[in-house]
Amino acid sequence: MKKLFVAIGAAAAITACAHDPQNNTGALQSGADAISTELHRHIAELASDAYEGRAPGTPGEEKTIAYLVEQFQALGLEPGNQGEWLQDVPITSVVPSHDAVLSLRGSDFSADLAFGDDMMLFTLQQMASTRLDDSPLVFAGYGINAPERGWNDYADVNVTGKTVVVLINDPGYATQDPDVFNGNAMTYYGRWTYKYEEAARQGAAGVIIVHETAPAAYAWDVVRSSWSAGQIGLTAENRNADRAAVQGWIPVEQAERLFAAAGMDYAQMKAAAARPGFRARPLGDIAASVTLNNQVNSMVSRNVVALLPGSESPDEVVIYTAHWDHLGVRPNEGDDDIYNGASDNASGTAALFSLARMFKDQDTPPERSVMFLAVTAEESGLLGSKWYGENPVFPLQKTVANFNMDNIAAGQLGLTRDVAVVGFGNSELENYLLDAVQEQGRVVVQEPFPEKGFYYRSDHFSLARVGVPALYLTRSTDSIEHGKEWGAARLNRYIRDHYHKPSDEYSPDWDLRGAVQEVQLLFTMGNKLANNSDFPRWNDKVEFKATREATMAAPASPSNTENGQ
Repeated sequence: MKKLFVAIGAAAAITACAHDPQNNTGALQSGADAISTELHRHIAELASDAYEGRAPGTPGEEKTIAYLVEQFQALGLEPGNQGEWLQDVPITSVVPSHDAVLSLRGSDFSADLAFGDDMMLFTLQQMASTRLDDSPLVFAGYGINAPERGWNDYADVNVTGKTVVVLINDPGYATQDPDVFNGNAMTYYGRWTYKYEEAARQGAAGVIIVHETAPAAYAWDVVRSSWSAGQIGLTAENRNADRAAVQGWIPVEQAERLFAAAGMDYAQMKAAAARPGFRARPLGDIAASVTLNNQVNSMVSRNVVALLPGSESPDEVVIYTAHWDHLGVRPNEGDDDIYNGASDNASGTAALFSLARMFKDQDTPPERSVMFLAVTAEESGLLGSKWYGENPVFPLQKTVANFNMDNIAAGQLGLTRDVAVVGFGNSELENYLLDAVQEQGRVVVQEPFPEKGFYYRSDHFSLARVGVPALYLTRSTDSIEHGKEWGAARLNRYIRDHYHKPSDEYSPDWDLRGAVQEVQLLFTMGNKLANNSDFPRWNDKVEFKATREATMAAPASPSNTENGQ
């Protein structure tokens, strides 16, 4: 395996061959018209009003999974989950009442924070009521425990039964120092999901993140709207013990007030937390109390699992993922209340069919098995892919890699010179990408906003966190016909006007040549991996490397397919 050379700065783009993709007559370009036709057909179907926005647990789900199974069957694939097409995913929603009040009390301080404007609190414990009773507050910096980086904000402090207050993002973003974590590029340690998980591992009863717009990459209004409807998670099955009783956010203005009451300057404490050796400390004698009364509802959604068995090593698998779900039907200010999700993610789901057809069309089947996994509840927190990661059909030791497709039609930019990698520099899968990109005459670039942590916000992350090397490409913007400025403006217009809105609707006028390019790249990479013996590795200091190494060193359990289940 040749070593991936990553250059930042003047060589931020890794240049491939100089020929123009429009004139590429090689193997990758062949079949482009067929892929385009397939994408148009399947996107038009899945994004039609008849599917009611494809929300889990609705008639739209039933219609969607029926269509997916029908298409995979027509392509000649096999049911991939122990002889079944579907994998049940148990899901529970927990919606807190909006009359909750967070009471903060100290010897010289008293404050009552209202739900919505002053705080957003919720729980992932699937219980009718959760609470904090005079839980002492502790400032735990960024709330990070990263042994491989020599960083532990919880060193020498016991937070059992207490409520930790932590900062969003990570010290790399705070310092903009490339030698601190990943500098401007967010690591998983910067994501709110990690902070809640780690606080619970440390025994905290509550965890509150301080919201700031720049490091969070979204305004307080997004926090308020996103969390007011509560949370959907995988059904408990003993998960409650792994979750803090109360989780949530406070705006930075409330944090500044709180720190001042504890005799601390928020800005100074924030700066201290970004330096090695920081130690958590109590916020004076201030304690938190709150009761959350919750509405709890459970359901079962489904992943769709299709398989092309390998001819030589059928127990090893390459996985392609795309989420089939979107936001369904919900009240909207305009006349249209169906969130069709044409680009997000009917486009990625449609690409699964093109890839399956391309693998089936080969004269010789791949040596390794190839799985096409359409997962549910991505919009609710990557739940379908998380369930698969915890309940894999193939052992993780035998899972070679994951290629994820999400929103591949965003902006309809046509042919581009660049290919953007989310989580640039993470794994040896980028070597395969470089080889495939050379055949298209394009360049590989880092994602445009690495500080926003997009690597942790789509389904590949569920495979990465259990150690499987995963690659996720994002929208490229350097249009061959119109230039980079035009492409960036068009993509930003999509995000502003259509992303997660009813107007994300299909049109037969869509230019899907860029999506076709992505499908071709993904096929080339996956086909090469499916026909060799390589197990790509994570690069050094990537947070998933230790998990993968431990998994690969452990004895492999037989796969479900080997058991004949």
